[in-house]
Amino acid sequence: MLPELGGEMLMSSTSSNSTGSNRGTDTVSVNAALLLLRIASAAAFLYHGSAILFGAFGGPGPRQFSAFMHTPPIVGYLVGLAQFCGGLAVLTGIFIRIGAACILVVMLGAVFLVHLPHGFDISKGGFEYALAQLLIALALLICGAGAYSLTFLLPPALRKL
Repeated sequence: MLPELGGEMLMSSTSSNSTGSNRGTDTVSVNAALLLLRIASAAAFLYHGSAILFGAFGGPGPRQFSAFMHTPPIVGYLVGLAQFCGGLAVLTGIFIRIGAACILVVMLGAVFLVHLPHGFDISKGGFEYALAQLLIALALLICGAGAYSLTFLLPPALRKL
């Protein structure tokens, strides 16, 4: 999936090969980097999604989350489901674009409904971390999972979702 970005973008600036044919090494590096981003991002969403959806880790559960946000209870279930299932999708790479889109929507809500009034600084409740997760989700939505994922388990027609 990444080779469609073009060989020039995938070439390392420190390549020792004067012909510029370092695609294999750079593709491995890009795929490894995507895997690391997926693991780091998914860990946060699986944790927070479990706390909201199931009340795990001392979390509020969907009803208390909704009450805190002053929204109908269905919102708590949808946010928890989007975070938990989005985290699973990001971690495994299966339906990563759908999962990343779910996370993107949740992070837009987190930035604008919760953190924006507190400014940028995360130590003051700001949107710094939510914005970082939003941008990671956007990058995964654009790039996909990379080679190190479980998408090979899906039929070919579903692998780009």
